[in-house]
Amino acid sequence: MLIAQQVLVLFILIGVGFLCGKKGIINDVASKKMTDIVLYVVTPCVMISAFQREFTFELIGKMAVAVVCAALIIAGSIVIAKLVFHDKNIGRQKVLEFSVIFSNCGFMSLPLQKAILGDDGWFYGSIFVAVFNIFIWTYGLVAMSGNKKQLSFKKLVFNPGISGVVIAALLFVFRIDLPEIISMPIDYLAGLNTPIPMLIIGYYLSKADFKQAFTDIGGYIAMAVRLFLIPAVALFAMVLFRVDSTIIVAFIIASAAPTAATTTMFSAKFNRDVELSVSVVASTTLVSIISMPLLVALAQTITG
Repeated sequence: MLIAQQVLVLFILIGVGFLCGKKGIINDVASKKMTDIVLYVVTPCVMISAFQREFTFELIGKMAVAVVCAALIIAGSIVIAKLVFHDKNIGRQKVLEFSVIFSNCGFMSLPLQKAILGDDGWFYGSIFVAVFNIFIWTYGLVAMSGNKKQLSFKKLVFNPGISGVVIAALLFVFRIDLPEIISMPIDYLAGLNTPIPMLIIGYYLSKADFKQAFTDIGGYIAMAVRLFLIPAVALFAMVLFRVDSTIIVAFIIASAAPTAATTTMFSAKFNRDVELSVSVVASTTLVSIISMPLLVALAQTITG
């Protein structure tokens, strides 16, 4: 019940963003500026805030397990995408693959992980986002563009999601507790990770063509793979290898999230099927209001 309630809270915020989009309160310029605030200010603060916790060697071990699990989930998603989609239209093929590999684990998952699992959820969710960012700015960039020259060490190193984790991890490993005058503003900014992203998602939904979103067969397949198949496979594998229950639930929240909004950004940048990308993002976001609580409840039941 708590899971459904938390998801509903997020969708109410998305609804506010939707209305703001329809009324012109949020436009393209505003949404891009809001996205920049989240990426370059809020996300690093989330990472630093999540890692401000007591250092233990046991926690270091769990961090290592979490990194491996996150990497295997995303790598497994790549394999599944390659096996499922064989579209003759290269633009559609790239979008469909990308849409099932990369979830909205930053915008949608972190607020839920925090609400359901507390600081531990926030912590492991941040690790998943860091691994996700490495994949999306390496494999994702090359896969969508079709050009290995798009790879940039500078882009990777200075990606806010990654640099934020590096700073946070250094503070954690060297046991540096930030003074309250610094930690409090960071915590306040980290708290914006729930409302602002939801408003942005709502705005994008206000521009989506829902008729197309639910009439494209490829979109339905992508939805099924993104929202059900990948998290189910991830859950089975983590339970099989007896991964810590908190990591399992946190990563099911991340892997059960709808398609990343980055799908549309990359589609537009590299001249892929933008309309299809918007449709998949819209449809998976709407259906996730039902699918996420079900999968997370299943994960919690199995892990006890």
